[in-house]
Amino acid sequence: MSIKDNINNYLINWMAKDGPESDIVLSSRVRLARNLENESYPNFANDDTRRSVSKKVHSAITRQNHLKLHYINMSDLPEIERELLVEKHLISPLHAKGNYEKGLFLNDKESVSIMLNEEDHIRIQVLAAGMQLNDVWEIANEIDDTLESQLDFAFSEKWGYLSTCPTNVGTGLRASIMIHLPALNLRKNINKMLRAVSQLGLAVRGLYGEGSESLANIYQISNQVTLGHSETDIIDNLGSVSKQIIEQEKQARKILLEENEVNLKDTVRRSLGTLKYAYRISSEEAMKLLSNVKLGIDLGIIEGVDNKILRELMILIRPAHIQKLNGKELESIDRDIKRSELIQARLEMK
Repeated sequence: MSIKDNINNYLINWMAKDGPESDIVLSSRVRLARNLENESYPNFANDDTRRSVSKKVHSAITRQNHLKLHYINMSDLPEIERELLVEKHLISPLHAKGNYEKGLFLNDKESVSIMLNEEDHIRIQVLAAGMQLNDVWEIANEIDDTLESQLDFAFSEKWGYLSTCPTNVGTGLRASIMIHLPALNLRKNINKMLRAVSQLGLAVRGLYGEGSESLANIYQISNQVTLGHSETDIIDNLGSVSKQIIEQEKQARKILLEENEVNLKDTVRRSLGTLKYAYRISSEEAMKLLSNVKLGIDLGIIEGVDNKILRELMILIRPAHIQKLNGKELESIDRDIKRSELIQARLEMK
């Protein structure tokens, strides 16, 4: 099998098509945290309780054939397969750790994932390309309603849905967008914008959520508060603020082209040249260069390269994917060489 065939096998289906505002918003996500009534939460439960919870949830989900979800027992997966799921944003880094009773339900498109016995008993997650917060919320809400008709969720009339973490109590809803903001960074306006976002009750995180750093000018922006607001209010507020950020990034791109076109074109084309011809490249350098190339594609400076390239490569060039694509464990320097080969193959694909 060629490296191009291998790349095609590992691309994520929901990423294949551009969504609304895909030049700036890479993805939209909604996650719901739920727990079963009268059961100890995963962090405090013994093995018998975790198995009992898993059995109840597994039974409730598998009865819903229309959901078309496949079950994966996390204990059956080797470490590299778990890391692949983290790199695809289908499970959290926490869910990849430990060998106690944990499970994952996943659909064929990998747009819906349900973690069992993560920080909470159930975490429903729906992903889509571009700015589609309302769409992913509707899907997550439908799945939630289906499961709630089968299971007794821990719920308080005063506090709403109960959770292991106080920040998830209430709706249990965490909505987020993954957004690419290279022009605001180049214009040195990013910190001012991020401070303003924080003052509006939203959190700004890195590529892999809480505790991770921003790479390649990519940020995750999500609601901080889950208590005291309806799900619709949370989605609407994030959507409204996101629109303002998108407009600021568009304005910054326009100014860059008007005031600094020569330097911008030079940066973008040098980045593409390095990606095309480097013999070895680290993931950090690759992400920085890919960010520049995506900006060049979006502004029409680079033609003939697919616009969804950064979205795909930011996952494919991660360490577990590089090793899986090559069928063996690799030292760091060998991963850097194989990463260059993969990027160059992907850039040649139409």
